[in-house]
Amino acid sequence: MKVLLLKDAKEDDGGQDPYIRELGLYGLEATSIPVLSFEFLSLPSFSEKLSHPENYGGLIFTSPRAVEAVELCLEKDNEAEVWEKSLREKWNAKPVYVVGKATASLVSKIGLDTKGENCGNAEKLAEYICSRESSALPLLFPCGNLKREILPKMLQAEGIPMESLTVYQTAAHPGIQGNLNSYYSKQGLPAGIAFFSPSGITYTLKHIQELSGDSIDQIKFAAIGPTTARALATQGLPVSCTAESPTPQALATGIRKALQPQDCC
Repeated sequence: MKVLLLKDAKEDDGGQDPYIRELGLYGLEATSIPVLSFEFLSLPSFSEKLSHPENYGGLIFTSPRAVEAVELCLEKDNEAEVWEKSLREKWNAKPVYVVGKATASLVSKIGLDTKGENCGNAEKLAEYICSRESSALPLLFPCGNLKREILPKMLQAEGIPMESLTVYQTAAHPGIQGNLNSYYSKQGLPAGIAFFSPSGITYTLKHIQELSGDSIDQIKFAAIGPTTARALATQGLPVSCTAESPTPQALATGIRKALQPQDCC
């Protein structure tokens, strides 16, 4: 059976997208189509803030893109050298909070130790931060323009200072419609479609509905997490599977169960 993943394919150390590999272990043929594009913003301002860790109580990363913004800052002039010599160690003396293992892995690559990576979403991370944070200095939170307000509001309610900075904005990938048309014409109706963000639903759902027609009821819809599942439900689509955690293994397990008539997830 075929599964359509509405995300950019990213090869890991094994040379394959981990979601495609995990689904393949269950005999499912997965294809990835990128649905989002990103533009980075305010990098000079972000770089300035990164150069003064003494002003902050720690860092919060809730997306891989925010970590990529750090990498872009380090590419400027001699920033990478300064990071290696002193800044990295100074930031490592403070907590670096992350959501999910994918983001944690990227944070580790820039030399920072992470906390909270097993928190599957921003709400759980906020609870984790609230349970242990006592610094009077603000936490620096690089984020996207579509960030949800639940984490800032929960921290604010507990009196934990935070400074957010929008370092990227999300837009529709320019090739969405063409790629979806090509997929349907070559592979036909997928047995399952997995969504990875509410914005991905916004940018693709109309095209999927048009291409699927009356057969859309045959498709099992999966979500990477509860926020995306709620966005699907808001659009009136039945959510056959919500991954227990935002990992390839959890999503693949959920989709496999959803595609077996005797099971549900």
